[in-house]
Amino acid sequence: MATLAQLAFAPPDATERDKFSIFRVVFFLIVHGGVIAVFWHTRWWAIALCAVLHSVFGGIGICVGYHRLLTHRSFKCPKYVEYILAFLGILSVQGDPIEWVALHRKHHQHSDAEGDPHSAREGFWWSHMIWVLWIPSRKKWDQISKRYAPDLLKDPFYRFLARTNYLWTGLAALVMFTFGGWPLLIWGMCVRLVLSYHITWLVNSASHTFGYKNFDSKDLSTNCWWVALLAYGEGWHNNHHAFPTSARHGMKPWEIDFSYYFIKLLKAVGLAWDLYVPSAEKMAAALLPPEPQEAEETA
Repeated sequence: MATLAQLAFAPPDATERDKFSIFRVVFFLIVHGGVIAVFWHTRWWAIALCAVLHSVFGGIGICVGYHRLLTHRSFKCPKYVEYILAFLGILSVQGDPIEWVALHRKHHQHSDAEGDPHSAREGFWWSHMIWVLWIPSRKKWDQISKRYAPDLLKDPFYRFLARTNYLWTGLAALVMFTFGGWPLLIWGMCVRLVLSYHITWLVNSASHTFGYKNFDSKDLSTNCWWVALLAYGEGWHNNHHAFPTSARHGMKPWEIDFSYYFIKLLKAVGLAWDLYVPSAEKMAAALLPPEPQEAEETA
């Protein structure tokens, strides 16, 4: 018998393989609820550290490490740099690298179609956050990880991170409370995580709903400038879906891409190489045809 929560939040194609996670509901409620404590525990230094930690764990760890490096292999780097980036990502509490990479690769294979974990065709709020509350069964998850992240499954370091995922979150919270008390715990954990979650989720929702398209990506992905600014360049999502393995997402001069700038910095100091960016010819071939009115004006 389905629970009321399942009936309310289940997507049309949900099956018994996908289980509604009460644990995740409680966790997100606690983290979001903790933000209320900023009214009593706010210090300027804690706000500043929150911004720094968000850029390091979210921008560098998730956007550069989890996404552009581990998921799409858009550049190469020394193994120790890869491991550092992955470890930074795990402190954003968005899942271990195997889980994150497998689900994101699955998303690209089935973007906005059946099989997409967070298809925007199922509604804005489903693609934004409700999808996170549904988890595959252990058997189904084993199939997903083996199919979409076999490279990471072979690596003992990533299997270790998968086993110890929540330990690092607990240690980070303990360190913050020990050295910064409640202000750092609230801003460094609760506020940072809430910002990180919703900014990441906006890439799945807003960047499949609002904005413009440069390329024919065969899905709903869009370039949303304000998501790009919040998400270190990830909001140039139509560009990304057209060229998933590109290290650069902001293809036009005004499309600011902080993640790509960081990768270029790594290259400048010898810590990254073989950055893939599609050629001008490939981008021209993938451009959307002009709208009828634009075509008439050009003629």
